[in-house]
Parts: sequence; structure tokens; C-alpha cells
Amino acid sequence: MNNQMKVQQIIDSNISDDEILFLKQMGIEYVSVQFSYEHCSYDHLMQLQERLRRNGLTITDAGCIKVYKNPAIHLGLADRDAWIEEYNNFTRWLGKAGIPVNYMTWEPNQVLTSQFAIGDRTRGSVSRIVDIHELEKLPHTHGREYGEEEIWANFKYFLDAALPVCEEANVKIALHPNDPPVPMLVGIHNLIHSAADYKRAFALAGNSPYLGMKLCVGCWLEGGTAFGNLLEDIDYFCREKKVLCVHFRNVSSPIPYFEETLLEDGYMDMYRVMQQLVNAEYDGVITVDHVPDFVESCGGKNAAYAYTIGYMKALLQCARAGKGQREG
Repeated sequence: MNNQMKVQQIIDSNISDDEILFLKQMGIEYVSVQFSYEHCSYDHLMQLQERLRRNGLTITDAGCIKVYKNPAIHLGLADRDAWIEEYNNFTRWLGKAGIPVNYMTWEPNQVLTSQFAIGDRTRGSVSRIVDIHELEKLPHTHGREYGEEEIWANFKYFLDAALPVCEEANVKIALHPNDPPVPMLVGIHNLIHSAADYKRAFALAGNSPYLGMKLCVGCWLEGGTAFGNLLEDIDYFCREKKVLCVHFRNVSSPIPYFEETLLEDGYMDMYRVMQQLVNAEYDGVITVDHVPDFVESCGGKNAAYAYTIGYMKALLQCARAGKGQREG
């Protein structure tokens, strides 16, 4: 890969030939793969990688949700060692395939959401909507409360088992924030709900180069000032070489209520975010993680991704041009 920021798209492991062609038509060369559990094998990984290579696509990072968002690992349940070994096996496969990044998100209930509906800021599109006050009313999902120190102890247990394998395989872990980023929901403490939590996680790993982050712009914006200062944090974590990939998304407002919007419709000026990434000399991948659903008869979610990726590419081109003018 070159030493400039690269636009990427997230794909499923069962991607169709038409979807691969769609990526090529959008000018995408790099992909992030979400593997379904039934495709979670070295043979399938290699078959997919070769198929993508034939079409000019490079896998930069990958994960299997059932493995990296596994309650046994996050909550320290009886079978966590078996699931950590599955995680480590996936890391080994990625290493053999030359894919440099595996995923981790400390979300035993995955992403919590109030509803998918048309919002005030979604232009008539169905989109993800979160009302923290509604989510706070939900009961405990795993029988009891899991507090902060217990969750962090479980994370340390995972690191102790996973990081040596990462080092052997030369594969890094990209840690994503909790979404939505609040201290606790459904009786479980959220590991990463602020920039300070990332610093704590990196320190717990002994500042290992094998633990980095998915810098999710959307989560930073959801959390607002309680999460951190987005522009300052971009500069800090990029210069610390902790940013392995960037999720580029805007929202209508910080919590307690937000709607996921098109890039130009949220409360953040996304050009400023792109400028900061360019100024910080970030050279990894950047992708659109969530989009509103456009009307199905006019392309649906694929149309929404194409629109948003085009918008993101334009922001990147302008930010690079602006940096060149300033340096010149």
C-alpha cells in the first residue's frame, strides 16, 4: 500500500460478483471483510483473498463478529478460553494471508440501538436512531451487573492471551469504541467510551504496537465532549501511530439522542475532520461504516454507499489539495 490515506469499503465474506464489480466501478481498491461464522476458516479466507486479488482488491483488515464480539470473552464466562483460542486462530490465519489487522469491540450485546426509522435529519431515509433514555430502561442482559473493574480485568485477560499470538503472526488488533459510548447499559460497563479509555487500554497492553484502534468518528461525535476533543484526539492518536483504520460518519447531535445522517447533514463539519487526518499524516484506511437507507427502487443501501463514498473522496481530495497549497 502507498503512504497516503486510502479509501476502503466494508464487505461481507459472501460478496457477490456484481458487488465486486460495484466496488471497482466506485474506484475502491481496499476492503475490510466481515466474516460470517460459517466462512470463518483459513481455506475460505484464502479463497476470498485470491478472488478479490483477481479483481484488483486488497484486504486490509478483517474480523468475525461472533468471535470478536463474544460474550464469553467480554464477560469472562466459563468458555472464554475456547473463544479466545478461536480469536487467536483467526489472527494466525490473517498472518499467513498477510492481512495485518484483526478486530475487537468489547460489546457482548453488539451495537445497541433504539430504532431504525425516518428521523428529523435523515432526508426521508430510514436510519439508526439512539435515545439513551430509552436504552437505560432496558433490563440486564446477562443476569447481573458487570462493573468497570471486572470488565477491565477481563480485557487484560484477553490481552495476555491474544497479544503474544499477534506478535508471532504480525497482526494488530483494531479496538473499536462502544456504540453508543456511555459508561454502562443493560447492566454491563462499556470498556471504551472515551479517549481516556483508549489511553488506559494502550497502557494496559504495555503500549504494545500490536494494539491499536478503529478511530470511529461517529462514536466520538455521539459521545461529544464526554468522549473527547475529536480534532485534538485525531492528531494525538495518529502521531502515536495508534490509528489502524478510521470509520467516517456524522450524527445529528451528541447523546442523549442522535440520528445517523449523511456526511453533510450532521453537526460536525466533516471537511475539518478530513483536514485533520491529512494534517496528521494519517496513512491508513478510511471507510464509511453506516449509511441511511435510500429508497430501494433507486438503489437502496448501495446507492447510499456510492453517494457517501463519493462525498468522502471529494473531501479527501480537497483536503490534500489544501495541504499542498499551504506547504507550497
